[in-house]
Amino acid sequence: MKQLLFILTTAADGGVPVQFRCADGNTSDSVTHIETWNTLRTVAGRADFLYVADSKLCSHGNLDQINRAGGRFVTVLPRSRVEDRRFRKWIQSNTPAWQLVWDRPCPKGHEGPPDRWYVYRDPIGSMEAWPLVWVWSTRLTERQRIRRQEHIAVATEKLTALRGRIISPKARLRAASRIDVEVEKILEHYHVRRYLKVTRTVSAEHSFKQTRRGRPGPNSAYRRITRRHYDLEWTVDHAAVTYDERSDGIYPLVSNDRDLTAEQVLLAHKGQPTIEKRFEQLKTVHEIAPVFLKNPGRIEAFFTMYFLALLVQALIERELRGAMKLQQLKSLPIYPEERRCARPTTEQILRLFAHAQRHTLMRDTHVVQTFEADLTPRQQQVLELLGVPQRAFRS
Repeated sequence: MKQLLFILTTAADGGVPVQFRCADGNTSDSVTHIETWNTLRTVAGRADFLYVADSKLCSHGNLDQINRAGGRFVTVLPRSRVEDRRFRKWIQSNTPAWQLVWDRPCPKGHEGPPDRWYVYRDPIGSMEAWPLVWVWSTRLTERQRIRRQEHIAVATEKLTALRGRIISPKARLRAASRIDVEVEKILEHYHVRRYLKVTRTVSAEHSFKQTRRGRPGPNSAYRRITRRHYDLEWTVDHAAVTYDERSDGIYPLVSNDRDLTAEQVLLAHKGQPTIEKRFEQLKTVHEIAPVFLKNPGRIEAFFTMYFLALLVQALIERELRGAMKLQQLKSLPIYPEERRCARPTTEQILRLFAHAQRHTLMRDTHVVQTFEADLTPRQQQVLELLGVPQRAFRS
């Protein structure tokens, strides 16, 4: 099976795709950013645009090359960096001077806790002396704590089931090495090695048997048979849980633009997940799937068609949402049953026009009568917002 890496870049204005290319499926994401950035610089004719990416961008070579070329970037600092460990240790006994930038109601209803976002500019900065902004989200804190407790609970259940297999009279899992492998699989799969301390215990059961057959006598020789029985014991490291809870919902952003405030750095990064939405639409709306083609060039050409479809889709969404903002329309009733939609997608817009029909009655080669599409008031409103004349359906 041939695999290709789909590399996509979108603009901040509406998430419109502006660059696309394919690479070998074994290519790491971290080595693709420089070529992407150079392409964008060539297309834009300048280098001072703000390049926002995930933590795969955050390598010394990538950041240094963009910085030396006059570019600007915002990216997530990986957990493996020393700055991350330093801050999470410092926060155990200190409270940062958090600045509240967003205070929104719970998106899932009025009953839940509010969605608050805070920022804090690290006075030390990164090891490259670039500004380092720490972000704290209350909802992310809640999700991480719930996920940790769920993982610990499920891993404990799996360890209990594994222990039952070990201590069973008919147990087949008796080798210490196999038991250790099964324990490691559980701890690794649920990411709880830091929180669950598992110990494999052993107890010896001795029995004696004659070395030769026959009735036992005063001179009979015996040999000792030792059988080991394994068991599992585990405890929750509450100190480790408490340590990590102090930094739940917190992650660092690094940028080389010293003119950006901490709030502006956060706002720039919050637009980065838009590209993930475009990838999701490729898989759901456009239903991109494996294709039965042997030539990688043909597969790349096939991906180009998907890119163009995604480009048209993004432009339609940006045009409609921009017009709604200018006319101060908060939503449109384009969902089924005329339910209101605050951020219309191209999929919903096309569904609205799915039943628009135009018929031509002909006798031989002569047109007898044309039955134009009968557009509803809602369809006419959407066409007006998109700047599409109604004659496009009647010509």
